[in-house]
Amino acid sequence: MLKNVAALLLDEVHPFELGVLCEVFGLDRSDEGLPVHDFAVVSAEGPVLQTHAGFTISTPHGLDRLEEADLVAVPAGSHFMDREYPEEVLDALRRAVDRGARVLSVCSGAYVLGAAGLLDGRRCTTHWRHAAELARRFPRAVVEPDVLYVDDGPVITSAGTAAGIDACLHLVRQAHGPDVANAIARRMVVPPHRDGGQAQYIKRPLPRTACDTVGGTLAWMERHLDQEMTVEQLAAQAHMSPRTFARRFQQETGTTPYRWVLRQRVLLAQHLLETSDETMDGIAGRTGFGNAAALRHQFVKSLGTTPNSYRRTFRGPMSVSEAA
Repeated sequence: MLKNVAALLLDEVHPFELGVLCEVFGLDRSDEGLPVHDFAVVSAEGPVLQTHAGFTISTPHGLDRLEEADLVAVPAGSHFMDREYPEEVLDALRRAVDRGARVLSVCSGAYVLGAAGLLDGRRCTTHWRHAAELARRFPRAVVEPDVLYVDDGPVITSAGTAAGIDACLHLVRQAHGPDVANAIARRMVVPPHRDGGQAQYIKRPLPRTACDTVGGTLAWMERHLDQEMTVEQLAAQAHMSPRTFARRFQQETGTTPYRWVLRQRVLLAQHLLETSDETMDGIAGRTGFGNAAALRHQFVKSLGTTPNSYRRTFRGPMSVSEAA
């Protein structure tokens, strides 16, 4: 059941993430035959709250409003990674879960749920920039940095900013069915479901490490990603035995030659998909994958989405058709 929804705000809340909750759960669409939620914005820290954008939000609702909510949603805010939270806020979130309500976080709102102990032993996510810190601060949480949202029982966590829309529509789909979720998505002019996860949005530049002995070989590998490479060939480039080269490579890069090359090939494919009109076979050839099918396989495995979907996301509709 999803009828009563409360958005729990802390000081320096981010307006966009709050706006997502208001748009999905707080807008009356009964003229279209869609369900109406009893929606309220709740302040955890006084009647007037600052936003990170420089304006204030006032609300008459305090923490007691959470006691009747089917869903308590926590949008992102500034400095959520390193601030302390009022104990009465954390208690209210625990009580909500204990009585059978669900809780949702958007982006860094996951830190509030973590402080309440609600991420312990559960799968969860947050914005990819904050995922490592979330895992460090709450070591009992199972952080999944590549996904758009995670539904683990009564706790739903979503990744950065717009991923909150994905999580909210997921909850609507569960409670009211796909027709309602699709109708709301159309009104918002967003897809009712997005393929892939956060991995496709993470900017991962080529790591520059202090490589005393394999640095020259790394530069050669970068220039020849379209070619087949074996450890024996790379060891010869570095003037080492294969065994010594493999050991030094692992020590200086933190990974194996195969994984390093694969990651750089995917990065190059991303760049070409974003900046060129080359066909999938052409990109596969330039990146060393050989053919479009192999490119697609490794791209999906690494990023959770297809090359064509990635290209549409970052360049808009293209005329190039994706190979099977």
